[in-house]
Amino acid sequence: MSSYGQYPELLISLARRDADSYSVESRFTAPGADAEVEQEPGSVTFDFDALEGTYYEDEHYGALLTQSLFADDNLRASFSSASNLAEYRTLPLRLRLFIDTDAPELQSLRWETLRDPRDSHDGRRLLAGERILFSRYLRSPEWRFIQPRPQAELRALVVVANPADLANWAPEGTPLQAIDAAAELDRARSGLGTIPVTALANPGEATVSKLCDHLRSGTYDILYLVCHGALSRDGRPRLFLENEQGNVAAVDGERLADELSPLWAPPTLVVLASCQSAGSGGKGALTAFGPRLARAAIPAVLAMQGMLTVETSDRFMRRFFAELGIDGQIDRAVAVARWEVRDRPDAWVPVLFTRLRGGCIWSAPSNGSSEQQFERWDAVITSIREGRCTPILGPGLLEFLRGSQRDLAKRWADSFRFPMSPYDRDNLPQVAQYLAISVAQGDPEFPRAKLEEYLIQEMRERFGQQLPEGLSNAPLEALFKEVGRQHREQDETEVHRVLAHLPLPIYMTTNPDNLLAEALLAEGKAPVVELCRWKEDDVDWPPSIYEQEPDYEPTPERPLVYHLFGHMKWRDTIVLTEDDYFDYLVGCPATRTSFHRKCALPGPDPRSSSWASRWMTGISACYSAVS
Repeated sequence: MSSYGQYPELLISLARRDADSYSVESRFTAPGADAEVEQEPGSVTFDFDALEGTYYEDEHYGALLTQSLFADDNLRASFSSASNLAEYRTLPLRLRLFIDTDAPELQSLRWETLRDPRDSHDGRRLLAGERILFSRYLRSPEWRFIQPRPQAELRALVVVANPADLANWAPEGTPLQAIDAAAELDRARSGLGTIPVTALANPGEATVSKLCDHLRSGTYDILYLVCHGALSRDGRPRLFLENEQGNVAAVDGERLADELSPLWAPPTLVVLASCQSAGSGGKGALTAFGPRLARAAIPAVLAMQGMLTVETSDRFMRRFFAELGIDGQIDRAVAVARWEVRDRPDAWVPVLFTRLRGGCIWSAPSNGSSEQQFERWDAVITSIREGRCTPILGPGLLEFLRGSQRDLAKRWADSFRFPMSPYDRDNLPQVAQYLAISVAQGDPEFPRAKLEEYLIQEMRERFGQQLPEGLSNAPLEALFKEVGRQHREQDETEVHRVLAHLPLPIYMTTNPDNLLAEALLAEGKAPVVELCRWKEDDVDWPPSIYEQEPDYEPTPERPLVYHLFGHMKWRDTIVLTEDDYFDYLVGCPATRTSFHRKCALPGPDPRSSSWASRWMTGISACYSAVS
C-alpha cells in the first residue's frame, strides 16, 4: 500500500540565502498529475530571539513562527491553493518541510506548532488532525531499495536504557533521573499493540553492540529506543545508553548512525522516546540526528524534540500505533496522534523525519480485502492442526544472514564488470550466468563457489563477535547451524522455530541452508532432507530416502524437508544460473519420483492433462521469487 500520488502534496524547501535570511521555495503536485507547480523562490527571515522568548508559550510561538514562514506572498498563495484543492477533493494535504543542510539551526525550531496562515487570528493549529499530514522531509544518498513488509510480519525491537549511575550525570546541571524500565517496556508493548516485541531492558542489555547485533541478526521493522539524551557542548546529540556493566555509556548520535548504516535491512521506523533531550528542556537536540539517521538508511524517525510527559507519551503512542495499524501511513498516524494530545502543553514534542515518498511502513496484501484475508485464517489454522498444510520457504528468510539476492547480484555485477543494462544488474540468475560463461569460461561451478565464499564471508562479518571460539573459521554448514541456533534462542517468533513447532509432515524450501532441519531437530523431531533432482548429468546427488526406505511416509515426528533448488552441503545441486533454471524446468518432469507419488505432489504423468500446468505454475512462481 502506498499513498504516493494519491494525495495532493506541497513541498516547502528552506535554504540559507545570506547571513540574515533564507530562500523559500514551494513545489505542488496534484493527485495523478504528471507536472509539478513551482512558485518563484522567495525570501524569509526568522527572529530567533523573539522565538526564544516565547519558546514555552505554545500559541504565541506558533503564531510568530507562522508569520515568519508565510511572510512570503508566493508561499502563502501556494499553501492556500494547495489547501483549497485538497479540501475540494476531500483529501488530506501532504505537507513536507525540507531544510537544507546549510541551515541546521532551522531544525531546532518548533515547526509542529504552526498555525493555519489563512486564520486571521492565528489561533487554529495547522498540524493536528487528518487534514494536513506533516513531516520534515529528508534527502539521502542511500540507494538501498525500501521494500515494506506485510503488516502481519512487522516486528519491533524495544530498547530501554536505565544505567545504574545516571545520578552522576547532569548535562543540564540537574542529575538525570532513573528510568522505570519495566513501566517503559509495558508502555511500549501497549503502544505497539499486536506487533511482536523483542526487548533489551535488563541491566547491561541496552548497549550499542547488543542493539546492533539484534538488528543484524533479525529483521525488525521498528526500533523503539527509550533513553536519556542531551546536547554536548559542541552541539552534537548524545544518547545515554549502557555499557556491559550497566553503567552510562554516553554515545555520540553520529556514532550510533554510523553503527546502523552498514545494516542490510535497517528498521523502517525508529522511535526515539528520549526522556530528556537537551539543554533547556530539549531545544536543538535533534538538530542533526534525524538527518544523520536518514543518511544511515533509516526511512523514518519519530523523535522527541523536548521532554515528553508520561501522560502525553501514553496517549500519543497508543493512538499513533493504533492508527499505523489501519493503513501503515506514518505521517497520517502522527497527525491523528497529535490531535489526540492537542490539549497537552507538550503536544509539539514528537517530530517526524522521513524520506518515504508514500509514507507507508507496511504493504497490503495484493489480492482480496482485509476481511477476505482474515476469513481465510480459520481454514489455514484447521489445515495446520490436521497436518494438511505444506509451508514453502522463500529466499527472504535468509536476508538476515546475507542480505537480499538483489544486493548479491549488484555486488557481483560491480566486482566482475557486468556489461548489461543497469536494470539487469540486480537479476541474480543473469549475473551468475555471466560469471559462469564470461568470467569462468563456461565453468558452471564458479558462481556456486563464489556463492559459498560470499555466504561464509557475510556470516563471519555479521556474526563474528557472537560466534564461539573455534567457529570463526568453521565451514558454511557449521556457521549456518550456530547462527541459526542463536537466532532461534534470541527470538521466540523466529520463523524456522515457529514452523518447526507445527505438527506438519512436509516442508518445502527454495533456500540452500540447513536452518529448517536444525530447527526441527531442536524440537525433538527427526527431519529427512530430500532434494529435487532436477538434473542427472554432472551432479553427485546424495542418496534419496526413497532409495534407502521405499516405504517412507512423512510424519510430524519425522517430517520431510524438500529442497526445491538444491542444498549448499551438495554444492553442485544448487540452481543458480539462467542455464540452471532452464535445465530445472526441463529436467523436473523427467521422471515421476517416489516423492511425488507418496506426497501427492504434481509429478510427470502423461495421463494427467492438468499436471503440466500445475507443475509449471509452481516452478514459475518459485523462479519469480528467486530471480
